[in-house]
Amino acid sequence: MKNKASGYKQSKAAGGIGETVRTIIYAVAIAIGVRTFAYEPFNIPSGSMKPTLLVGDYLFVSKFSYGYSRYSLPFGLPLIPGRIFYQPPQRGDVVVFKQPANPSVDFIKRVIGLPGDKVQIIKGTVYINDVPVKRTRTDAYVDSEPGTVPTILEGYNETLPNGVTHEIILRSPDPARPTREVCTDPHDRTGDPENTCPFIVPADHFFMMGDNRDNSADSRVEGSGVGMVPKENLVGHAQFIFFSIDSSAQWWEFWKWPFAIRYDRLFKGIR
Repeated sequence: MKNKASGYKQSKAAGGIGETVRTIIYAVAIAIGVRTFAYEPFNIPSGSMKPTLLVGDYLFVSKFSYGYSRYSLPFGLPLIPGRIFYQPPQRGDVVVFKQPANPSVDFIKRVIGLPGDKVQIIKGTVYINDVPVKRTRTDAYVDSEPGTVPTILEGYNETLPNGVTHEIILRSPDPARPTREVCTDPHDRTGDPENTCPFIVPADHFFMMGDNRDNSADSRVEGSGVGMVPKENLVGHAQFIFFSIDSSAQWWEFWKWPFAIRYDRLFKGIR
């Protein structure tokens, strides 16, 4: 009887371990499924999308908004040809995408130009199909982080042709800074990102720009690795910020969170 009891205890222990392992496997599978097909978290490491997104923002991106490609899958596994269940992004969407020159790198920018559009920047103003995008001056934007010297930038509300309005920031014009003449050669990709030549957006591609117009490597910038972003490289639509901390703390320094969390940004929608 003693041996039978001992065997029963061993069998019960083995069964308990097996149940725990199965639970872990199920939990991992569900997490991977949600991350692949529903929502994926991202964090913001640079200031190229200020004032919409700040360094230290953590946000959820909907993976289903534009359908799925290989870049929807973990490690970019080439299991999905092209893009399936495709719904094109709208002008003004804030989008996470894989850098065309290096798909291991994630970028986040705003969709400005759609397939077939002619996009040009003249003296800092965006022109879409030869029509200037409307913008109105807002309060000055104070760009500051703990331990840094604040910078005063110009704030604007920019309204795209489909009616989407979003904030952008620009540095104050420097009268001594030379600007080149308006360019008409669509093949010239060198020079001033505030005074570009025309860009013609190819089919199934998108022209992306950061809201921090003077501090963004995007579709305007030669050598940024962005260029025109193909639809296969789209990862998802940025939806809302679920956590945000300033530079006085790292995400793992939880004891500093009460003083570093930007409480006004928690669960804030992105537009």
